[in-house]
Amino acid sequence: MQRQKSILSFLKRPETSSASKPVVLDASDEEVKGTDTPPEKVPRKIFADSRPSLFSSIKHKFSKSDSGQNTSSHSRFDLDNVSSVQSLPLKFDGPEVLCNERLVPIQPKEQNIFSASRPPGSAGDKSGSFLSALEEDDVLGPDTPGMRPLIPRLKRVQEDISNFRDKVDFSLPDNKKKAKIQQSSNVSKNVLDEDAETISKFEWLHPSRLKDAKGRKLGDPLYDKRTLYIPPDALRKMSASQRQYWDVKRQYMDVVVFFKVGKFYELYELDAEIGHKELDWKITLSGVGKCRQVGVSESGIDDAVQKLIARGYKVGRIEQLETSEQAKSRGSTSVIQRKLINVLTPATTCEGNIGPDAVHLLAIKEDGLLGNGSSIFGFAFVDCAALKFWVGSISDDASCAALGALLMQVSPKEIIYEGLGLSKDAQKALKKYNLTGSTSSQLNPTDAFGEALEVRNIIETNRYFSGSCNSWHRILDGVVHRDPALCALGGLINHLSRLMSTEVIRNGDIFSYEVYKGFLRMDGQTLVNLEIFNNNADGGQSGTLYKYLNNCITPSGKRLLRNWICHPLQDVDKINSRLAVVEDLIAHSEITLHIAQSLRQLPDLERLLGRVKSSFQSSSILLLPLIGNKLLKQRVKVFGSLIRGLRSGMQMLLPLQEHDIMTSSLSKVISLPMLSGSEGLDKSLAQFEAAIDSDFPNYQNHNVTDSEAETLSILMELFVEKATQWAQMIHAINCIDVLRSFAISAISSCGAMCKPTVLPHSKFANPSTDATCPILRLKGLWHPYALSESGGLPVPNDIYLGGDGSSYLHGTLLLTGPNMGGKSTLLRATCLAVILAQLGCYVPCETCTLSVVDIIFTRLGAADRIMTGESTFLIECTETASVLQNATPNSLVLLDELGRGTSTFDGYAIAYAVFRHLVESVNCRLMFATHYHSLTKEFAAHPRVKLQHMACCFDWTSKSTTPSQSNQKLIFLYRLASGACPESYGMQTALMAGIPSSVIKSASEAGEVMKEIVAESFKKSEQRENFSTLHEEWLKSLLSISTTSAADFDDDAFDSLYCLWHELKRSCK
Repeated sequence: MQRQKSILSFLKRPETSSASKPVVLDASDEEVKGTDTPPEKVPRKIFADSRPSLFSSIKHKFSKSDSGQNTSSHSRFDLDNVSSVQSLPLKFDGPEVLCNERLVPIQPKEQNIFSASRPPGSAGDKSGSFLSALEEDDVLGPDTPGMRPLIPRLKRVQEDISNFRDKVDFSLPDNKKKAKIQQSSNVSKNVLDEDAETISKFEWLHPSRLKDAKGRKLGDPLYDKRTLYIPPDALRKMSASQRQYWDVKRQYMDVVVFFKVGKFYELYELDAEIGHKELDWKITLSGVGKCRQVGVSESGIDDAVQKLIARGYKVGRIEQLETSEQAKSRGSTSVIQRKLINVLTPATTCEGNIGPDAVHLLAIKEDGLLGNGSSIFGFAFVDCAALKFWVGSISDDASCAALGALLMQVSPKEIIYEGLGLSKDAQKALKKYNLTGSTSSQLNPTDAFGEALEVRNIIETNRYFSGSCNSWHRILDGVVHRDPALCALGGLINHLSRLMSTEVIRNGDIFSYEVYKGFLRMDGQTLVNLEIFNNNADGGQSGTLYKYLNNCITPSGKRLLRNWICHPLQDVDKINSRLAVVEDLIAHSEITLHIAQSLRQLPDLERLLGRVKSSFQSSSILLLPLIGNKLLKQRVKVFGSLIRGLRSGMQMLLPLQEHDIMTSSLSKVISLPMLSGSEGLDKSLAQFEAAIDSDFPNYQNHNVTDSEAETLSILMELFVEKATQWAQMIHAINCIDVLRSFAISAISSCGAMCKPTVLPHSKFANPSTDATCPILRLKGLWHPYALSESGGLPVPNDIYLGGDGSSYLHGTLLLTGPNMGGKSTLLRATCLAVILAQLGCYVPCETCTLSVVDIIFTRLGAADRIMTGESTFLIECTETASVLQNATPNSLVLLDELGRGTSTFDGYAIAYAVFRHLVESVNCRLMFATHYHSLTKEFAAHPRVKLQHMACCFDWTSKSTTPSQSNQKLIFLYRLASGACPESYGMQTALMAGIPSSVIKSASEAGEVMKEIVAESFKKSEQRENFSTLHEEWLKSLLSISTTSAADFDDDAFDSLYCLWHELKRSCK
């Protein structure tokens, strides 16, 4: 109570008369010990039995000496009317001085306004700090989400009062009730104004004086927002505990730093604003120093940290290294020693509710251009929860398609890169593929990841990755572009070192990562177009391939499923091995049920193993008072849960080893360590179980003694000796979970599902040989998770592309049809069938035969990107350029309405040229949907092109004022039919969209006129129905050879004639 009186006496407004006296805190006040943060408030009844008005219980604390003054007259602090400002001599005791000793009045505005302090006091005043005049300027906060505009406290109080009036029914008469509420509102307003006027701050925190550690001001291009410059004089005037805090905070201005004081954790100044805004903590000026602060007790710190991390903040904790008694034993004036023990970020947190998805921190290093104009990207990323690192490199063109694939596959929570290290195209890609809300952290321009040799020395000197199951030398030697990959790894190591996460680096496993090599290649845009992980409606998982296949039970199985979807196989033997396991699981339902029951008993084994590996050597943090005991309790729980989970997994694997399914198919997909026998993991696991039962029977909630801590350390060290085998066992369990998920998807499907027949890559020598051509045959294909208008299954269709040497089929489908007729759905269903087949899944059709696809390209939909300055047509051409540059005969290319982003003639010309190039030069499997009906005339007789359309009909029974076709209802049949569609029926679609009939009628008339005008221009295309462009090329070749003289008629001419004869022969079959 004495302490509260001191605070309230300080909160009173100084008298404006010249006879006013300075307010002096009583020197007899008791010394404030432990913490400056008041204890958490106990909920108080607003109404007693007599039901007084709002705030009446606290109104006496804020009464003013001049009671006759109008309560609203001082709602603003008017500097022009202040005759003099008296200094406030303050007397404080104790070593825990953390804050500035200046008291700064503030003039409340609609925005958060502060100003630099200026001492205006009299010359004879030497007893304390001065009140300062304020300039209107915003306080610059750390680079965090908390620097969004604050909601004024007065506005929130007024809203609360308004809500209070609506919810509470007073027993007093209405007029008295209104008077009471109005009086309470005025009192609360004056209280808030007086509270705001006593906000204090350091003058070197003002934006006009803000500098980084190198003395660079805010506007400097090299300004480092992570550091802060504090004048040496200011540091010398601080108490020891103040220096403890600011020595850390000035190096971590981008981090919300909690400072341990007694049994509380406190935030100061700019961090206090974040605590006030995000956690609704009240900012106080209590305690010594009188700076802005908020706080929370020890019991609430973990919850507060997790809330701030979930909202995108980096959070650090400065802990006490000793108790107050230990500090006093070193001397009466000794200050408790403190240290920053860790910094957690959204990308590095390992605890709390982080969900089943992997949380990745990605570092990217862009190197110089290759000879063909491509860029090289080295990358490294880490999953701190699973304690795994990956490193690799990619080469990319200006479209950054490979970089987009990396971002979609990794889905990082945070990305770090050098300040001047990424090109504009790469930065556009970071924004374009930021579908999961990842944060891009650009380093200061003066900072760099370091050279490759320097990074090697750092890894060797600090013995990083010493706990890895793989040698980091061997992993890096396998990377194509080693130096940029090593630089990216160095940047990741430096970032984690700054976050005090060296144990993660030292004990983590390191692996190489391939974006494309050896797998079905899908670039970032293809993953977006096909809605593999996120739908295009709201960015969620509903209506995606991942959602369709995700029947996994364990969190680590879900993460492995995502990795598999990103990397469909090209190896036919591996694909068939997976298909064999899925077939056996479908046939043996009892095995599938046993696996599911076992998997439901498993925790997240992968993350538990990572936590055990990262903590068994970190003993220094256990020496911290209170924190050490808490961490030991957590470690016992983690280790015990891991042992129990591994036993459940062992009970699932041992019967599978004896079953025929393991010997016939499963052993070809997973690799198990030795489980049974004297050297098997089963015996080792039994020993650890016995140790847990004897020493930590209640491992879920066990308070660890000193002797038990040593026992736990020994057990964990022995367990980690076989970490490679445990990780191999956990990976096998994850594979079984994913394969079971594939089987469940096939069993639970409501349509026809089949086991695909997958053939090897087609081999091409020259047209004269009977080489196998790429093939894709899908009978009864339907989209696996798209429902029809009636809620039933989509209409099945047959897709036949390509063939073999004995029976050549058309490799290209030129698809037409009405708007909304189902063309895009058919294209997507075809791609999904190929992906599912090469994943080792059953395919949604009656029969499926395909030769392995190496790359899938898609050009679907139309959208611009205003923020990156890219128009719809530019995006179309960029994606098409990637297709033309990288497609092979084994690729599958889907192009939907190419050329619609520009004029009709330009669009048609581009569509024609691209289509012809893919058909005659690349000769890949191609599905080309278009509304340019002249293309169907141009290529109607082409031997490699097949014309089909999505069927439709008219409802002639519908009532219409005019008999014209444009006013009739169009019925979509969603059935693939032979031949070209006569038109696109855009008028009917416009009528369905609600465009008035009068406008439709005018459009129909205008359309007929335009058809007559352009008919002559496209008249020549009608002749192509019998004489295609390919026939034209053959004729030109014959004419060229016919003009060759007998003397010049060599072997090349004979070869050309032979090839021409062979093509003519095949096309006529």
